[in-house]
Amino acid sequence: MKGFVKDPDATLDYGFDWSLWLGTDTIQSSSWTVPSALSIVPGSETADDVRTSCFISGGVAGEKYIVTNQIVTVGQRTEERSFELYVEQR
Repeated sequence: MKGFVKDPDATLDYGFDWSLWLGTDTIQSSSWTVPSALSIVPGSETADDVRTSCFISGGVAGEKYIVTNQIVTVGQRTEERSFELYVEQR
């Protein structure tokens, strides 16, 4: 599982490139799940045919969180990917 580091006061964008997994299919919808200590910036979630992203803020220094993105494709396949988000004071 991939991991990223962010400062508790930072608001940063994260995302996935699904193109290799999708083949000729495309993304119909995307949803993000974060623990309650993190926040997805309202209106920041985006998805095009093959990529998804959102801006995430918050977190407590010294903690590790799992962030998950689930997509549904035009071909009605559902898949999800997660990454670890380490929060540390920088």
